[in-house]
Amino acid sequence: HKPVLTVSPSWLSPGASVTLSCRVENPSAGWRFYWYRAVPDLSHKNYSYVPLPDSISGTVQDSYVLHGQTNTAGYACRADGRNPDYSTGYSEPKFVWSAGPDPGASLTVTPAKEQHFIFESVSINCEGHSPQWIVKEFVKLNNRSKLSDCSTWRTMSGSSCTFSIYSSYRAVCWCESESGTFSNAVNITGHNGDIFLVSPVHPVTEGSSVTLSCRLRGQNTVFNVIFYHNDKLIQNNSREELNISTVSQSDEGFYKCEYSGKVSPQSWMAVKEATPGLTLYLPVTPSWRGASSKLLLATT
Repeated sequence: HKPVLTVSPSWLSPGASVTLSCRVENPSAGWRFYWYRAVPDLSHKNYSYVPLPDSISGTVQDSYVLHGQTNTAGYACRADGRNPDYSTGYSEPKFVWSAGPDPGASLTVTPAKEQHFIFESVSINCEGHSPQWIVKEFVKLNNRSKLSDCSTWRTMSGSSCTFSIYSSYRAVCWCESESGTFSNAVNITGHNGDIFLVSPVHPVTEGSSVTLSCRLRGQNTVFNVIFYHNDKLIQNNSREELNISTVSQSDEGFYKCEYSGKVSPQSWMAVKEATPGLTLYLPVTPSWRGASSKLLLATT
């Protein structure tokens, strides 16, 4: 029987460690556990498995902690008992998702929002240094989960996957490249109600501005909207939008809107740190030919 791998947490946050746990049917049989990174194998629509550091000879513990993981990644485990007959195959791969892009792969969504009315068309585009891509979808529906790729359930054209949203659709989507790279991941949800929140599907950078709004079926925007952050009322006036002029880490969290007694599903807005820039400082005193001067670089 295959072991069952669990990953915690499912979504990465800066500085957090990731714990892999491998469960077997008979934990008292003296198992030894082996841990692997799942590498996309697009030609076979599967994964190859590379041992994680310090895991080649296996571990007695049925858990393994990863530190410093920053990008979307897949993992698997297997186990051997004292008796050669007690040897498992690989577990089904499990994933830890990151909203931040990998340097070699990124994903964009059109329209760029998380919540969508049913029957709306959505396109996911993969970008990076790879000639071949595949879009993966992890769907949860009625307490069941399913992993599939765009070529089996949607229309994949080049590096883009286009599909129509159906009722109760809730999925995590990401790209995988021929070179074995994972892109950032996004949540996409389908909504059969009359109202939803228009919010960014990708993380917002600290210091930037962002606008959230409410949308009714058949209408672009509405007025007299109430907005909530982590279930706390933050705006209740005649404005149709919620404008955050300078985003900070405290703005991260769940948002929802209410209009005429109708409440939208909530969406998570992630906030990422601003990338330090470089500032060039020129000498204040005049320089002349033959004289030496210093140019200073500082991060901002």
